[in-house]
Formats: sequence, C-alpha cells, structure tokens
Amino acid sequence: MRRLTGLPCPLCGGTTALAAAGAGHFDRAFAASPIVLLGGLALVAAPAGAGNLWWRLGDRTRTWLVLGLLTVAWLYQLVRFHVIN
Repeated sequence: MRRLTGLPCPLCGGTTALAAAGAGHFDRAFAASPIVLLGGLALVAAPAGAGNLWWRLGDRTRTWLVLGLLTVAWLYQLVRFHVIN
C-alpha cells in the first residue's frame, strides 16, 4: 500500500515489531507497530484462556473492536511516517 499510495498501512512495521519482540526489545517493537505487538501477545496468551474472553464478545462487538484498533493503528502509522502531524 505504501509503495502504491505513499500511505503506510495499519500493519506497517509488523515484521520489524515481531523481530524486535523476538529479540526481547519490546520498546522497539511497540514503537514499530503497537497493534502487531499487542496482537502477537494476545495470540500467545490465547491458549492460556485469554482467548475465551474474545469469543464471549458478540460478533458486532468483535467487528467494531477490530475496526477501531485498525483505525488507531493506521493513525499511529500516519503520524509515525509524518503523513499527518
């Protein structure tokens, strides 16, 4: 998306975030892409029972939650890449 439009996608920096988190640099991972870091942590926590909370939410709630998080993530990337101030 960034190559075609010049705008970063909401998950821009995801690979960098996961690589930094894997190396134990959670501050760098959060700076690269907070949504990817939080999503990765959620996936790790899901088998321990945290996934049950997600599935107890209604379909509409999950949809709005995902859309809201993607919107916040995209705004973060737009600020990070100085597209907006």
